[in-house]
Amino acid sequence: MAKKNPLILLTNDDGLFAEGIEALSRNIKDLGQIYIVAPDRERSATSLALTLHRPLRVKTIKKNIYAVDGTPADCVYLAVQKFLPRKPDLLISGPNRGPNLGQQDISYSGTVAGAIQGTFLQISSMAVSILADKYGKYHFDHAVKICRSMAQHFLESPLPEGITLNINIPPPPVKGIKIVKLGQKRYNPEIIEKTDPRHRLYYWIGTGNPKAIGDKDSDVMIIKKGYITVTPLNTDLTDKKTIQLSSFKNILSSINHEISQKTL
Repeated sequence: MAKKNPLILLTNDDGLFAEGIEALSRNIKDLGQIYIVAPDRERSATSLALTLHRPLRVKTIKKNIYAVDGTPADCVYLAVQKFLPRKPDLLISGPNRGPNLGQQDISYSGTVAGAIQGTFLQISSMAVSILADKYGKYHFDHAVKICRSMAQHFLESPLPEGITLNINIPPPPVKGIKIVKLGQKRYNPEIIEKTDPRHRLYYWIGTGNPKAIGDKDSDVMIIKKGYITVTPLNTDLTDKKTIQLSSFKNILSSINHEISQKTL
């Protein structure tokens, strides 16, 4: 059962002043006490990076709203350790401008990383990303209504420990929600080489046009059919099947024998 006045933490990787997080904050403000701790500018593709080699600067924008010159993971860590009166009951990262679908996207995504950082801190957390329509428009008002419904339910029934939800919302009209596994998006990496005004080379990493691959039940395929995709992500990355493989055990046994012999 949800607490009387639950505490909800919002973050993102698009930056504190992004349209998505502002729309979400307005839409759920009556659900509890809302705190926003987000990067002061876009921090896409930062994954779970923490800023360890320089101090972090934080600007108080207004009551319970903070801009951090760091990554989404920094924001969540700072929020819980310094700015919030207690551990939040729910963390929502996003809604992100653009999808986070497939194994590659979620590995690089700052949006997903913000939610995973929350899960590390034992907070019920979800990452939300939205897709543009065929005209390139993002329907934030549509997406945040869906976020609100999910927030209400997960405040009542928190997620299992170690689980983060990765949610992608297509443009309206949506056909429903499906629980799906991750697919893959194959990128054609491109490196753009240029010369600056001082005649020094610099490089710009591009992603090219990704190609969605995977079976018909994966997120990258289901989203194309107009469904909201929900993928539970486990912070335990252990591949338990490989641990049990006799061939794998035999290789490690041989390596262990060699190490033991050399040590002697």
